[in-house]
Amino acid sequence: MQKLVVIGRGAVYEDAETGSDRFADYMGAIYPTGINPEKTIFFQHENIDKTVFTGYSDEEEVRFLEVYDAWQQGLVDASENESYTAKSFGFELYKSN
Repeated sequence: MQKLVVIGRGAVYEDAETGSDRFADYMGAIYPTGINPEKTIFFQHENIDKTVFTGYSDEEEVRFLEVYDAWQQGLVDASENESYTAKSFGFELYKSN
């Protein structure tokens, strides 16, 4: 089993194969080697088998999770309200390599 370090959440990235925007719950780097722009891994919450360690958390993260949950709900409700976009919630587009 390969360990990953979560380096981002709510990542919207361009799929290299299709050119379309994709959503991932998390973006990660291989542990222990760390960040390598050539090997960023995008994955969903259901792909996590086990949490080995939970790092730093504060009030900003609590607020982030509130906004993130609203944004995710917006993705579900997008057909009803097209004003929900990744950028409207402060999430940026990441390029997949």
